[in-house]
Amino acid sequence: MTTQATSSGASRPQWGRSRDLAAGPAFLKRRSALASLRRFCARKPLGAVGGFVVFVMILAAVMAPFVSPHGPYETNYANIRMAPSAKFLLGSDEFGRDVLSRLLYGAKTSLYVGLLAVGLGTTLGALIGLVGAFWGGHTDLASQRLIEVLMAFPMLVMALTIVAALGSSVNNVVIALAAVLIPQGARVIRANALAVKESQYVEAARAIGGDNLHIISQHVLPNCVAPYIIVATAGLGWTILVESSLSFLGLGVPEPSWGGMLSGAGRQFVTTAPWLAIFPGVALSLAVFGFNLLGDALRDVLDPRLRGT
Repeated sequence: MTTQATSSGASRPQWGRSRDLAAGPAFLKRRSALASLRRFCARKPLGAVGGFVVFVMILAAVMAPFVSPHGPYETNYANIRMAPSAKFLLGSDEFGRDVLSRLLYGAKTSLYVGLLAVGLGTTLGALIGLVGAFWGGHTDLASQRLIEVLMAFPMLVMALTIVAALGSSVNNVVIALAAVLIPQGARVIRANALAVKESQYVEAARAIGGDNLHIISQHVLPNCVAPYIIVATAGLGWTILVESSLSFLGLGVPEPSWGGMLSGAGRQFVTTAPWLAIFPGVALSLAVFGFNLLGDALRDVLDPRLRGT
């Protein structure tokens, strides 16, 4: 137990500090993380709302096999297009399948495709931008020509072309979306790496004998983490929307997805069974809305030029 002298010369125990020190560094890190989360929610309430929506979506995707009242492929022709009721909380589709169960498994599909495509596309683009910015010369020229060729095609048209050429499957959709996301990650990371490369502390590191690997790992990469997170988070909402668009056009994944639900019974029975289009549409809108809000908030917090806003 530690003590601290008061104005009268006496000493009083510092119980809170003693408990913190006894709890160890794990408790202090957890306490610091909670404090950072509270500050983020207070500064960016809309970002906190977006984060909550994303958390609910992730929770639904992870818990889908355990909380789904029915299987996503379980059909019952005695329950075709039933309105929402106690048996089917969000109704049933044209094959008697539970809409709620398919929505939960659709969240799993959307998150899998979105996270994998964003991880691959943004990371590959970031590496291209980083290499081009750091080495410059012909390397930078060749990488930028490649990025410009990719940017010459409209994003959705390019994704449609790749999926149509490779075939409709989960992995092919991921490849198509990752290819579309490469230019954005490359341009953002390249611009940030160029600024870091010309900074004074990088010149000082070179002056004391630092090699390229040391400069990249210790100075360039850490300063590119924040823009990488921003680009990846902002791209998640767009990726989920494009995956749903591909499913709506019949080129998406064969597993249950929100776009597939909208393109099938949702479009065919929109007047006689509107719940088949309303609930997938609401889920898709909330997911894109949540990722966009969270991405904007992270941009404001992580970008040093916007921290005062």
